[in-house]
Amino acid sequence: MIENNLKWYVVRAISGKEHKVKEYIESALVTSSLFREYVSQVLIPTEKVVTLKNGKRTIKERNMLPGYVLVECNLTDECYPLIRNIPNVLGFLSEIKGSNKAAPVSQAEINRLIGNRDEEELDTLTDELYLVGEKIKVTDGPFNGFNGVISEVLQDKHKLKVVVTIFDRQTPLELGFNQVAKE
Repeated sequence: MIENNLKWYVVRAISGKEHKVKEYIESALVTSSLFREYVSQVLIPTEKVVTLKNGKRTIKERNMLPGYVLVECNLTDECYPLIRNIPNVLGFLSEIKGSNKAAPVSQAEINRLIGNRDEEELDTLTDELYLVGEKIKVTDGPFNGFNGVISEVLQDKHKLKVVVTIFDRQTPLELGFNQVAKE
């Protein structure tokens, strides 16, 4: 495998068949030396979702990107048809028509999807020190423009628990450091 040419690509799959595509690629990595030469790993980004059903709290994993599978590979003219011809694969995201090329996804974007962050990204997130009881203004997201008070600082996750008043009701929010500004 040519390690230095590995890049992440987004493969479009039939919605609901993402796990079948992943299983196919993983089994091909075990059985085919040609696959091992070009493909490194395959991921389906998921998130945990808490739901209440009949008064019971259940935690389920939900696909963050329905219809898409992330593949780290060296996308050469030999590798392109290997992935493109997998059952349930529709093609690559940002595929250039008439050629065996697709645009790779940046490593920072992949890290964001799978929950890892570069040290550079973390440094930009922790420039300011937030304290419990401090007043902030929400600068990003659906609550943009609302003011609130920090109730808890989750330093390891780079998030804040903030209480915002909406229609004279106290509403708790969990926001990232990059979604708020000090007043």
